[in-house]
Amino acid sequence: MNDFDECFRTGDERRTVADALQKFNATLVPAAGIERVRTRDALGRILAEDLVALADIPPYDNSAVDGYAVWFDDLATAGETRLPVVARVAAGHPLAHPLARRHATQIFTGAPMPHGIDGAGPDTVFMVEDCRADGADVIVPGGIKRGANRRHAGEDVRRGDVVLKPGSRLRPQDIGMAASLGFAEIAIYSRLRVAVFSTGDEVREPGSVLNPGSIFDANRYALMSMLERLGCAVSDLGIFPDKAERIRSALDRAAGSHDLLVTSGGVSRGEEDHVRSAVAALGAVNFWNLAIKPGRPIALGHIRTLDRPVPFIGLPGNPVAVMVTFLLIARPIVMRLAGAADAAPAAFRVAAGFDFKKKAGRREWLRSRLIRSEQGLVVDKFPEEGSGILTSMVATDGLVELAEDNTGVRRGDLVDFLPYSELMG
Repeated sequence: MNDFDECFRTGDERRTVADALQKFNATLVPAAGIERVRTRDALGRILAEDLVALADIPPYDNSAVDGYAVWFDDLATAGETRLPVVARVAAGHPLAHPLARRHATQIFTGAPMPHGIDGAGPDTVFMVEDCRADGADVIVPGGIKRGANRRHAGEDVRRGDVVLKPGSRLRPQDIGMAASLGFAEIAIYSRLRVAVFSTGDEVREPGSVLNPGSIFDANRYALMSMLERLGCAVSDLGIFPDKAERIRSALDRAAGSHDLLVTSGGVSRGEEDHVRSAVAALGAVNFWNLAIKPGRPIALGHIRTLDRPVPFIGLPGNPVAVMVTFLLIARPIVMRLAGAADAAPAAFRVAAGFDFKKKAGRREWLRSRLIRSEQGLVVDKFPEEGSGILTSMVATDGLVELAEDNTGVRRGDLVDFLPYSELMG
């Protein structure tokens, strides 16, 4: 029995989120392949190898301002100093000849610092607005520090430095850094291939006729959108009717060409919930009763293929529960499979603008919005807590997370706030 099968030999006792994720993630390795793409096209993708600096940044000493480059030791110990201006250096046009001491050079931002005849060249730069031109001379003030306004070669990055590590999800600043190092292409993980589907004879596609007893499929659309925001390549398998053999056949086919299968609902022990039995027949599944609110029942499993097990995530059926459990439970799994090194979102300590009582022993996430008050920024809880109230996700900015040992919040307490921008970005 392999590690993936062993993961599902547990019972249905209530588990903490940390325990469930630790146990499941221990079985996972990145499922995505590696490809090389243009640096311009790598935004939001996950780096697959060390990005090592091939040269210093900046590559040469240069001026940080427009002004005049001088030797600090040529300056008067007190008061102003007059120096003849003998050269002009602009960015991209290094001075072709070395300079002698007791002279100044007009220099522009980013221009290479000149070299000296007898060793080191000018080491200090005055800003142009602090100086006075007088014919062929410049008069500079006293009080400057040695080395002012001079950038040294390699002060940002040294050749051989590892600037970005594998598993980093590339942000605009990372793209800029890669470009500054001269990389036209970089190695990234291929997009994780995720198949998403819904089940149920009552579920209808948006835009179709809604018959009595039917509902539009909000969950599948939310799941596909969240997965795409994480950089996944999403396949929409549509809506499966409540027919066991058809569901099993579709899952078997999908597993052969995807890295992950995701659904919501249809994984309980009801007579019409066929997804759970289909996954169990094709691999293994465990109906984990997590100590959380909203959500609680989460099905994690896998489908065996000829060359690998393909993970399966079955989320609750209520729209709020499916979104919250995706963000806090499925998201770390997705990011690990995609090659990300650290998927933990950043939480911010914010003062609570509400009172709330909570049962000990379970982790809860409260839909909340940020409000500016006289006391500063506070977070306020959405008044309705039902798992079917999707407007609560639309009207809020993130989730307040309350740990298992927390028994309540009083107005003014500091709480952990997880912005949707951190969870969905």
